[in-house]
Amino acid sequence: MKNYQDDKQRDLSVNKSDGTNKTLTTNQGVKINDDNNSLKAGERGPSLLEDFILREKITHFDHERIPERVVHARGSGAHGFFEVTNPIPELTKAGFLQEKGLKTPVFARFSTVAGSRGSTDLARDVRGFAVKFYTQEGVFDLVGNNIPVFFIQDASKFPDLVHAVKPEPHNEMPQAASAHDTFWDFISLMPESAHMIMWLMSDRAIPRSYRMMEGFGVHTFRLVNAEEESVFVKFHWKPKLGTHAVAWDEAQKISGKNPDFHREDLWQAIEMGHFPEWELGVQIIPAADEHNYDFDLLDPTKIVPEETIPVTIVGRMVLNKNPDNFFAETEQIAFHPGHVVPGIDFTNDPLLQGRLFSYTDTQLIRLGGPNFHEIPINRSIAPTHNNQRDGFMRQEINKGRVSYHPNSLGGGCPYQAKIAEGGFSSFNERIEAHKVRERSKSFTDHFSQARLFFNSQTPEEKSHIVKALRFELGKVETTAVRVRMLGILSQIDAQLAEKVAIGLGASVPPVLETPINKGVSPETEEAGTQEPKITDLHTDASQALSMVDNPTNSPTIESRKIAILCTNGVSEVSVMRMKNALKEAGAKGVVVAPHLGSILTDADTALSAEYSFLTASSVLFDAVYVPHGLDQTALAGSEEAIEYLNDAYKHCKVIGADGNGVQVISATPFASKINNDDPALILNSEPASESFAQEFITAMTLHRYWQREPNLYN
Repeated sequence: MKNYQDDKQRDLSVNKSDGTNKTLTTNQGVKINDDNNSLKAGERGPSLLEDFILREKITHFDHERIPERVVHARGSGAHGFFEVTNPIPELTKAGFLQEKGLKTPVFARFSTVAGSRGSTDLARDVRGFAVKFYTQEGVFDLVGNNIPVFFIQDASKFPDLVHAVKPEPHNEMPQAASAHDTFWDFISLMPESAHMIMWLMSDRAIPRSYRMMEGFGVHTFRLVNAEEESVFVKFHWKPKLGTHAVAWDEAQKISGKNPDFHREDLWQAIEMGHFPEWELGVQIIPAADEHNYDFDLLDPTKIVPEETIPVTIVGRMVLNKNPDNFFAETEQIAFHPGHVVPGIDFTNDPLLQGRLFSYTDTQLIRLGGPNFHEIPINRSIAPTHNNQRDGFMRQEINKGRVSYHPNSLGGGCPYQAKIAEGGFSSFNERIEAHKVRERSKSFTDHFSQARLFFNSQTPEEKSHIVKALRFELGKVETTAVRVRMLGILSQIDAQLAEKVAIGLGASVPPVLETPINKGVSPETEEAGTQEPKITDLHTDASQALSMVDNPTNSPTIESRKIAILCTNGVSEVSVMRMKNALKEAGAKGVVVAPHLGSILTDADTALSAEYSFLTASSVLFDAVYVPHGLDQTALAGSEEAIEYLNDAYKHCKVIGADGNGVQVISATPFASKINNDDPALILNSEPASESFAQEFITAMTLHRYWQREPNLYN
């Protein structure tokens, strides 16, 4: 061993290293043999606390940034309640799920993942969907995303994932974007990410609103009933307004026009009484069926198809109050997947196991110490009594001389609760295994569910995925990374890979029997030791995976905002008939004019223009209407008005016009493309028709007419 005691090379003032041609080590210089897997009790067992490599890596990662969150920094939230509609006492002893009609206070926070607090709401990104239930038995946090799977299978790789997707460290660019080399370099070497990438490149990553996106618990959890019987469970949030997205070009324009679009949308909806609502559903898998699928229930890169296990609705969440102070509530709220109540328990999912350590560790630095639970937004409504004392920002004033257990001087109090008294007890799972750094062979199929997702999309949604991949990989400067990703895509769908390759001016590489398609990283491959990949069985389509064909989508236009383009002389009858019809349907018609202030109607009455063409673009509205009017044809000569309509057409929105307003449509660039097959283009030369407003509203229930897209470039 080399003695460094008098070695001049060991200069403590010089700490520069790029890692080139160096061995991976801990911060103490210990060489790391396996950086891809946490230490477990058996390949499918729980992660072990003694894993000093995992703890050091995640601890350092958790403390890298202050004070904003390392991930999910850009967020928005609201107060509300959860109400039980279908009690499930036979499945769980959790008190807040026992009685129909029982209401539990909640706070929900929605967020992007990769960007900083100052980034745009409309980045292509995963969205966080976290709910804190203030139950009578303590706090339960359901900390998930709007996508039901994740990039990685083991928590050991989470710091690497986030380092890869964050702005590149040498120049701090790009912000809130995955379209750069380091992210795709990592992904191209992690085939387990293939399923998640399909979701991220789909329209799920650019939702129309927080109110119009699904939420998922991601991991498989356990429910435990009063008899200590356990079942596996997947949690789902289903939005009342349906699941909808914006177009990618639209998202980019919204980012420039209003980067607070989602935050403002949530706030205004609640202020106007359009309270966002979701149903909470569960997929229940009997313990006896744990190994009956061609995927592993503990693998966080997999879903349980809803056609296999239907989602049972157990309750609803309504958000009905905005925060009084953004920092004190939305910013200081501290979620943790380890905050559970009796009746809800964990599984050995290796990503979940790492999160159970990471979240508390993160809050210690972000919120200044161990007493973050005493901040008002984090306080349990159930009384708290324990022997924890002191620390930064302590608010609890504990009386008496005893702060330990067991004790006799305090009468043995606070005493341990029996299970029958609501005391928490972990599910009595039998574990007999060797300590290993391995993954179960059942985790090695990385492509069948990615294929399932792609096959489940409509032709228009598939086209969006192709364009998203062309955009993202087109930003990658390293040719080898692009080629590796084409190889990954070819194992999901050959035509998908070919279409992406055309946009990159590249060729799809041949599929070789390499570590990439076997499901392990190159550095861990050893010739002759890899087991065959699990047979791909789930290649049929699942309707629940499509946003367009999603069976939970509701034919409603509630809370939508419609731009009504007006100038002086507009028909009062046309405008008011449309505004009243929209209001009755739960939507809002907003007058947009060449200038703010009053617009005179043909009846010499004044309409208030809430926005001008300059202050609000069509990308901020769900549809556009051009009413009849004496001088409405003047809008045909307005560059801003034509841009409104052209963008709305390009983004596949509903456009309506009646009377003279139809002449304005005739002046648009898309006028030559109009045909009778477009149900989202409602034109009626007859002014103020009785049926026109209803026809316009019916068309809006489509949300978007994506079938228009092939016609845009012909």
